[in-house]
Amino acid sequence: MHPLDPLSAAEISVAVATVRAAGATPEERDSMRFVEIVLLEPERRVVALADAYFFPPFQPSLLPRTKGGPFIPSKLPPRRARLIVYNKRSNVTSIWVVELSEVHATARGGHHRGKVISSKEVPDVQPPMDAVEYAECEAAVKSYPPFIEAMKKRGIDDMDLVMVDAWCVGYHSESDAPSQRLAKPLIFCRTESDCPMENGYARPVEGIYILVDMQNMVIIEFEDRKLVPLPPADPLRNYTSGETRGGVDRSDVKPLHILQPEGPSFRVSGHFIEWQKWNFRIGFTPREGLVIFSVAYTDGSRGRRPVAHRLSFVEMVVPYGDPNEPHYRKNAFDAGEDGLGKNAHSLKKGCDCLGYIKYFDAHFTNYTGGVETIENCVCLHEEDHGILWKHHDWRTGQAEVRRSRRLTVSFICTVANYEYGFFWHFYQDGKIEAEVKLTGILSLGALQPGETRKYGTTIAPGLYAPVHQHFFVARMDMAIDCKPNEAFNQVVEVNVKVEEPGQNNVHNNAFYAEEKILKSELQAMRDCDPSSARHWIVRNTRTVNRTGQLTGYKLVPGSNCLPLAGPEAKFLRRAAFLKHNLWVTPYDREERYPGGEFPNQNPRLNEGLATWVVKDRSLEETDIVLWYVFGVTHIPRLEDWPVMPVERIGFMLMPHGFFNCSPAVDVPPSSTSEIELKETGGSKPVSAGLLAKL
Repeated sequence: MHPLDPLSAAEISVAVATVRAAGATPEERDSMRFVEIVLLEPERRVVALADAYFFPPFQPSLLPRTKGGPFIPSKLPPRRARLIVYNKRSNVTSIWVVELSEVHATARGGHHRGKVISSKEVPDVQPPMDAVEYAECEAAVKSYPPFIEAMKKRGIDDMDLVMVDAWCVGYHSESDAPSQRLAKPLIFCRTESDCPMENGYARPVEGIYILVDMQNMVIIEFEDRKLVPLPPADPLRNYTSGETRGGVDRSDVKPLHILQPEGPSFRVSGHFIEWQKWNFRIGFTPREGLVIFSVAYTDGSRGRRPVAHRLSFVEMVVPYGDPNEPHYRKNAFDAGEDGLGKNAHSLKKGCDCLGYIKYFDAHFTNYTGGVETIENCVCLHEEDHGILWKHHDWRTGQAEVRRSRRLTVSFICTVANYEYGFFWHFYQDGKIEAEVKLTGILSLGALQPGETRKYGTTIAPGLYAPVHQHFFVARMDMAIDCKPNEAFNQVVEVNVKVEEPGQNNVHNNAFYAEEKILKSELQAMRDCDPSSARHWIVRNTRTVNRTGQLTGYKLVPGSNCLPLAGPEAKFLRRAAFLKHNLWVTPYDREERYPGGEFPNQNPRLNEGLATWVVKDRSLEETDIVLWYVFGVTHIPRLEDWPVMPVERIGFMLMPHGFFNCSPAVDVPPSSTSEIELKETGGSKPVSAGLLAKL
């Protein structure tokens, strides 16, 4: 396996067996809960060695030249796994590193062939929650006699109607300290126990306060504080098709087929992807989900030109703006407290992509150490994306037009009521787009008869949706024209300035782009500014284009926002990284997550990015890591109920002096005829290329 390939099911089994065998007593081994197992990503020299001599396309130029020629070992170093293990008996979290060797022995039914390299306990933390814990928490709450009595007061005798969503408590005071593993559930109630398609989130249960000890799975605090009537059954609450939602589906939508009769233009070898001069590797982790490694562009005689070492979404935070109980506590860290990858969909259950698709499975450990596989977890496919470029010469009447094709790599996850789609798009003109699509169901609150709330939108009788924000953090380890052993990048901020009136601006129309090098971490804590078209360029300080300018890629923001909470908001203790849209750090293998590795019940102030940058390390000629924070403020509409139509946010990485001219100029006119759009009822397929010419 390539050093960057995700762990296989066999490797996960070996890692679990190795750690479990290292337990000192049977009690310790039985109490081990396996929260996360991931590939311990190797040093870059190992990746370069693998790409140079062990895996096609073989690229010896990745390694530095040595006198007498390179030394080529007969094999690569063994792969390693990194495990987060929670001891349910002692409430202790530990991190293990296991070296994997002869993994094939497990598949033959032999003994494990792993070796413990290191293990250490991590004090004063709580690891992410697990689906098994959520299910156990629901069962514990629904069997708790005071809770049953509280539901009877609200007219509910059937506990099968009740839904219990365990939410991490966050950190608001010492009572939330990680000495206990805690959850404060949100309660919802369906109207029909025999209708699994009913939208249970349409009836939130308000006024019941519950605190659950997740280690021992017992209720340690319970209070029925306020009797709020259950919202009446909204006839518009359901979202499934046809009669199940009490309506009639549209009948005038004809099928639209996307055909690729000659197959796709991409090539796949294991987890290595090649498409339209782009090449990269696909990875996957329980926390981040999709990871893109070793992004490069093959540029004619200049060969393979690196763009980035690693791209991923490393955290997301959803703070709510209602100060009332329980909504002020709804500040979910969906990656660090739950795991985006662990909550990913199997697209076998309903594909979100169209066309010729290549799927990748994802393997995880479950809480007890077994291996679970999400089949068809990552989707790779091509999309027609409208016009790439066009020009009509009015003198000659000659028109040239090219359709845009993009390669999309994506996965989708569900965290309680919300769905998030994470997409990386690669374009023929050298752009890379990061996009998040938000959809699913709103998290709601119940109202007293006649009550309204200024902190949300009333969307049905007795039902309102609080205002909230969604923030995402993309971590981009850049490598503009840098081989694995090189670190020659810098970051430049660009702002458009209006020229002062005077001799240089007699017509008062002049403006220009002003550049400023961000030389250190504290200088690079920056925010978006649409009024000055602010963007940032990562440049190679030793590579130039044909005009003598340094080659680079620029980060172009999309729509964005900053937290609307006050500076003393409790959730900002753990999410100080939200205070700026851009952070830049030099690469450090241990700096992976902006809020630290364990944000769940984290009592430490400003852990992560906000602490790292205090060192104010130099950003000149180094290995640059961009941390881009982008978000959306959601003021719910009636049209967001019962399902929220997709909302898109993201950003673009665009070549800036990287190429000598537009790489889109060589896209042939007939390229899109391979992707045909066909509506049933037509006489024959009509090519997109022909439609464009017409």
